[in-house]
Amino acid sequence: MPIVGLNVLSVITLAVDTAMCGRLVDAEEALTALGFASQLVFLLMVAMLGLTVGTVAFIARAWGARETDRINHVLHQSIMLTYLVSIAVAIVGNLGAGVAMEWLGADAAVRDLGVSYLRPLLSLTIFFYLNLLLAGALRAVGNTMLPFMVALFSNLLNIVLNYGLILGRLGLPALGVRGAAWGTVVSQAVAVALIVVILRRDFVPGMRARLGFARLDRPLAGDLFRVGAPAALDMVILNVAFLTIVGMLARVAQVTVAAHGIGIRIQSLAFVPALGVSQATGAMVGNALGGGRVPEAREVVRGGVILSTTISTVIGLSIVAGAVPILAIFDVDPTTELGRYSVMWMQILGWGMPIVGIHIALIGMLRGAGATNTSLMINIVGTIAIQVPLSWLLGFVVGWGAFGIWVALPISFVIRMLLGIAAYRRGRWARAGATI
Repeated sequence: MPIVGLNVLSVITLAVDTAMCGRLVDAEEALTALGFASQLVFLLMVAMLGLTVGTVAFIARAWGARETDRINHVLHQSIMLTYLVSIAVAIVGNLGAGVAMEWLGADAAVRDLGVSYLRPLLSLTIFFYLNLLLAGALRAVGNTMLPFMVALFSNLLNIVLNYGLILGRLGLPALGVRGAAWGTVVSQAVAVALIVVILRRDFVPGMRARLGFARLDRPLAGDLFRVGAPAALDMVILNVAFLTIVGMLARVAQVTVAAHGIGIRIQSLAFVPALGVSQATGAMVGNALGGGRVPEAREVVRGGVILSTTISTVIGLSIVAGAVPILAIFDVDPTTELGRYSVMWMQILGWGMPIVGIHIALIGMLRGAGATNTSLMINIVGTIAIQVPLSWLLGFVVGWGAFGIWVALPISFVIRMLLGIAAYRRGRWARAGATI
């Protein structure tokens, strides 16, 4: 449950930011800018997600084998690699953010708002990335409460800072969309400091988070990226697809991008419980395989699929039934064009949630076992071969517009789910886990 809570906190903060920006004078432009910018942030974080997946897999194995020195060595080396990834993302992101938004179809006003939001996030992305890494490392050793409690504090701080910096309250300057970025950066820095200080006090016996520089262990770095690279490429494919979808929507109408941004916030929140179950499944599968307990790993997967599917189904039906009341949180009138598109998108997401629950749990199994090449192939087929071309076909050739572009997503998850079930039944993931 702390894993679910951790993910819920992260997504609620994004939703609150969106709701606050929805109260700005230029609300529609602000929401559209966030819709474009969020996709770019997700795309640029793929290298870090790959590193985190590799780190979690290696630390989970070491924890299962009770190798404390190995755990700390992997974590320290991963921190060094995080520094390098953060520098690269800061440089590339700042240089290309404006051009990327123009390429996606943003007009000048939306582009400028989006860039003002992205610059602080990209320049100081080190704090975001260290949060991802440390939370993943703690999850790998079975400690989910510490990152949850730290995230609870930092997210509350984020909400307070964003309230002040977006709207000019609490004696803080009114920075609009840019204020959302600065509030997030400050709260992330506080979270990193708290986790490092707590770990140095032996809160997790034998585990340390050393931030100092050290000689890079190149063989280990290669192994981390070997395991994590498919997961990173997995996210590249997924996010390029999302960017392509945003580009398609911009050509239907800019207001659909704003609706997409609202829906993505709801989607992220709806996916959180399943992602939490998936992450827990991955860690437990990794621990079981690290100790050579394959039957236990299979039992964990079956339980994870049942739990994830049940929760996702309940959430999906709730979204379908409550789309209009949910929209009111963002101060959007459901009778407007933005409101109608947003409700349509949320209901499409809701109906697809049961399938998503099964798929996400199975991806957790594959990543926890280190079988990231399999999860990559599933994503390539579901995204490149199905979702993107189907979105274009239904949206423009058939003429369904935004509805056609959006409905391709749940259809593609059906294919992903079937491929995941086939991978589980083949059983190669259990053998892959034994070779890391």
